[in-house]
Amino acid sequence: MLNTERQADVLALTRALIAAPSTSGDEAGAAEALRAYMCRNGFDSVQTDRYGSVIGCIRGSRPGPRVLFDGHIDTVPVNPAGWTRAPYAGEIADGRLYGRGASDMKGAVAAFTEAAERFAKDTGRDFAGELYVAGVVHEELFEGVASRSVSAIVRPDIVVIGEASGCNVKIGQRGRAEIVVETFGVPAHSANPEKGVNAVYAMCRVVEAVRQLPTAVHPVLGKGILELTDIKSSPYPGSSVVPAYCRATYDRRLLVGETKKSVLAPLQALLERLGKEDGTVRARVSCASAELGCYTGEKIAGERFFPGWLYSEEEPFVQAALRALRAAGQTPAVTQYSFCTNGSHYAGEAGIRTLGYGPSRENLAHTDDEYIELSELYKAAEGYEAIMRGLLDSGLQSGGRADE
Repeated sequence: MLNTERQADVLALTRALIAAPSTSGDEAGAAEALRAYMCRNGFDSVQTDRYGSVIGCIRGSRPGPRVLFDGHIDTVPVNPAGWTRAPYAGEIADGRLYGRGASDMKGAVAAFTEAAERFAKDTGRDFAGELYVAGVVHEELFEGVASRSVSAIVRPDIVVIGEASGCNVKIGQRGRAEIVVETFGVPAHSANPEKGVNAVYAMCRVVEAVRQLPTAVHPVLGKGILELTDIKSSPYPGSSVVPAYCRATYDRRLLVGETKKSVLAPLQALLERLGKEDGTVRARVSCASAELGCYTGEKIAGERFFPGWLYSEEEPFVQAALRALRAAGQTPAVTQYSFCTNGSHYAGEAGIRTLGYGPSRENLAHTDDEYIELSELYKAAEGYEAIMRGLLDSGLQSGGRADE
């Protein structure tokens, strides 16, 4: 267990991060709290990238791998009507710390940042390699996109994602794509609908046909779900107008090896078939894209296509982390995340060896009265230091890319 001094440090940093509201694109306060902690506590370098992510580095005395601990500092918004606790006060009650981001995932960021500081002190920096910690922006809306900049700066050999895992080890996840289907009609007065083509009727045919498509399945990650999440016609509201446009959005959960081309191909074939069967069905499909502002003044943009990834439990870097955690008295299970993380970039896009480990439960993310158990927070800080020791002093080599 952490001693009382370390517990106080982890708790204080977590509360400082919670006290700084940081919805996506407005993370300046949380970023500054994290930067200030790193600067006060002996990190060799601290920098902020163009999107606003904060990256701290501690260098060992010998050459070795670069290990990056990644956690996002942005949160989803608060619905004040749903909260019975002050969302930014960091209130403690019954062994729990309450606040927006406590579980998702300011507690984890605080825990691995304090663990890095402690690891440097405990080892006297006599370790092989370089240790990085990053508080990353814009993850809630763009899983992995801001991490591309962090990755380019750090060039990590191994990444540890700090998302909630109940202090178990995660070796994969399904990815996520936001798929947009559009249908096109001909406007007309609704008193004379025969003079137009109703794009909503065409969309109804498309939606029903999409429901009949077979679902991709992976033996470990499960189903590549394709679920309708919203639909809207235009003009809206359409008083006395036959709608000439309709847009539907689907959430597609991605399996290992799936690409944008392979995901869109069956939908494109379906739309072509429907168009041949019925000339009023004119449609197209694409991945959604967006451009959003950062607190630095930069714009962050990209398609909403975030790949899945999976490693074997037998990978040397996974085994090194497991041995270190067990030596610290923890008994982690090895499973996969059920949601999307910044691992979509590191492992899914860049092929960098990646695993997940973090405090708290997945189902506490985005909830009203969000909290983290203090025992989980302290256990994670201890676990992160163990992982650092395991990955940096285990003889693992630099380089290495996923071959799944």
